[in-house]
Amino acid sequence: MLVSLSSGFDQDAALRLTQTPQAAGATPPEISVVVPMHDEEGNIAALVAGIYRALAPVARFEVILVDDGSRDGTRALSLQLASQYSALRVVGHAAAAGQSAAVHSGVLAARAPLICTLDGDGQNPPENLPALVAPLLSPLRSTSLALVAGQRVGRRDTWSKRMASTFANALRRRMLNDGTRDTGCGLKAFDRAAYLALPFFNHQHRFLPALFARDGWQVAHVDVTHAPRLSGRSKYGNLQRAIVGVSDLIGVAWLIRRRKRAQPVELHTMDVHGREATS
Repeated sequence: MLVSLSSGFDQDAALRLTQTPQAAGATPPEISVVVPMHDEEGNIAALVAGIYRALAPVARFEVILVDDGSRDGTRALSLQLASQYSALRVVGHAAAAGQSAAVHSGVLAARAPLICTLDGDGQNPPENLPALVAPLLSPLRSTSLALVAGQRVGRRDTWSKRMASTFANALRRRMLNDGTRDTGCGLKAFDRAAYLALPFFNHQHRFLPALFARDGWQVAHVDVTHAPRLSGRSKYGNLQRAIVGVSDLIGVAWLIRRRKRAQPVELHTMDVHGREATS
């Protein structure tokens, strides 16, 4: 089944997305895996197979492939895979809207309270997923823990891309103090409700640790592996990332400074002597 959205945010379409019916008698998933994709026809099949191998022993899950206005065969192949795998759904944008919009649409469609994300380019090996979700599935989980962020080790990118990422991460840590070494990693696990309460904007996915912390949530980190891209090409150049990143960084810093600080406390009717009134 394909649910299609326009590239702009449509409140009615979002509501229909969350209300897509489950199969009769189906047990709700514990985890929804959201995979944003744009022109990733050559990477999807292996990625989906890897997700099912990794999570089958862990918990009940669903996979949501989000086609962000692809121009190749990504959408057709995704629908073909949905006919082969149980609990695999496809969400589509009519035109490319960016990775953050694709993740947001996937989370809106999700039926589980826990979300995992990984990039559609195959560079986030799915075998990292069990370690990523473990802190959030643990019976000893802190009630304040809402995000587990992957941090890549042994990156398999070009030297120029690694250097640009190192500089961007250092600048971001200095300005936002988010305690995250590698916020650009697509491997993340988080609480769905906490994520949907965050302010949404283009490129939001690069600032999730800072935004979760802004709302008072605890953030944990897990080292994850990285793989070379086997098909297709990166959608952004280093200069383009830098120009967009600086303006976003300033905006996120502003959001953190302007966060709500007041904590609500429920009050009860009191009489003039300070005792709780009774009827």
